[in-house]
Amino acid sequence: MEALIGLGQGFAVALQPMNLFWCFIGVFLGTVIGVLPGLGPAATIAMLLPLTFNMPPTSAVIMLAGIYYGAKYGGSTTAILLNVPGESASVVTCLDGYQMARKGRGGAALGIAAISSFVAGTFGVLGLMLLAPPLAKFALTFSSPEYFALMSLGLAMVVLLAGASMVKALLAMLVGLWIASMGIDLFSDSARFTFGTAHLLDGIDFVVVAIGVFALGEVLGNMEKRGEGTLLPVPKGLRNLLPTMAELKACRFAFVNGSVIGFLIGVLPGAGSTIASFISYGVEKAMSKHPEKFGTGVPEGVAAPEGANNSETGGSLVPLLTLGIPGSGTTAILLAAFILWGLRPGPLMIQDNPELFWGLVASMYVGNVMLLVLNLPLIPLFAQILKVREYLLYPIIFGISLVGVYTVSGSIFDCVLLALFGLLGYLMRRLDYPSAPLILGLVLGNLMERALRQSLMMSNGDMSIFVSRPISATMLFLAVVLLCLPLFRKFNSLRIKAIEENG
Repeated sequence: MEALIGLGQGFAVALQPMNLFWCFIGVFLGTVIGVLPGLGPAATIAMLLPLTFNMPPTSAVIMLAGIYYGAKYGGSTTAILLNVPGESASVVTCLDGYQMARKGRGGAALGIAAISSFVAGTFGVLGLMLLAPPLAKFALTFSSPEYFALMSLGLAMVVLLAGASMVKALLAMLVGLWIASMGIDLFSDSARFTFGTAHLLDGIDFVVVAIGVFALGEVLGNMEKRGEGTLLPVPKGLRNLLPTMAELKACRFAFVNGSVIGFLIGVLPGAGSTIASFISYGVEKAMSKHPEKFGTGVPEGVAAPEGANNSETGGSLVPLLTLGIPGSGTTAILLAAFILWGLRPGPLMIQDNPELFWGLVASMYVGNVMLLVLNLPLIPLFAQILKVREYLLYPIIFGISLVGVYTVSGSIFDCVLLALFGLLGYLMRRLDYPSAPLILGLVLGNLMERALRQSLMMSNGDMSIFVSRPISATMLFLAVVLLCLPLFRKFNSLRIKAIEENG
């Protein structure tokens, strides 16, 4: 009952004309900047934060939150149409979203992404409103062993992301782990795999690898074909620009899966939307009746990761607002903004600043509706990108990729690395190596190593710490089961073949 009363107060705040205006500005800027590779919500909020210093705190928080979840949606547009992930969490959307675009269903994929974002975003806000205090307490039970087990479970998802060859998927994942280990070791301050180059002391940015392997690798592969006309088939008619009822029906469980997994992963400080989208995609593929079709352009492969990506926003605000613990770079910037405005997120946040807390919750409802209304009518406009001819589209993709990478670091060396990873992506396509496991290893490598070494410090080198804690042991057991699934499938197929041969 208190939540409903608080939500009513929040809508009274959020529906004020000025707050509505700032909410719209936030979701609009977030969507536009989310389309640009490399400029995610953290960078955008950091750039625009000085503009909010003279604004009322409630209006400023509403606008910054709008940028946060607006950027989450914007990254899917170029991921689907051009195979260029706008941010790290959009990498998984490329797997099936771009394949749908290649089949002439790019508009439908954008529609599914918008609807999934709305459903999952709404779920995330509901979770923030109703479950924040107990979930925040549960998140505090997670320590380094639990995070290591969670990352191990995430790496085990390589089984579900593999193509025809499990060996090739594991090799690609190991390459990703190797790339993640480059740079200065935080524990020993020693340089690893830098090849004597000072530019590699900070490691290799995720954006460089993701855009190179996915976007430039795809362009190089298409250029080799020397095709004429357009890069992708252009959807014709409104029916082909929006998802059909059959596609929406196929996605109904994916909407739920993405919403729940994204929110729960978001509650854990440090996990992030990239891990949420990978795990959601893997779970959806594992539960599907046709897992072999994933990666060929199935709508569920778009709905699940996009839902997880957006639901994670609500989850990540739980530890920030209830405990004052930022779980990501974006929420760390938001925490700094709260402190600048004289506010201190924590257990007394709702009691001391009910107008701000409930106004933020209500504005997220409003912002999700704005995103849906803003983006569904724009689908025909976005689809016009597919009408651009190859000889114009390829340089545009190269240009967007270079600008995105250079904007992040301001380094020409990163642009050179972009070209090298583009060549790697092209070779992986030619040799039929899956790209997703490489990205998965890169995302989880540093996090997993840090959690492993912190855990061993806690236990003085005793490995039993991972199995003596119930949550950690359970997740490690699930990871082992997941890795063993291909063996069981192979054994079962051989058994059935033997029975058939013996009559």
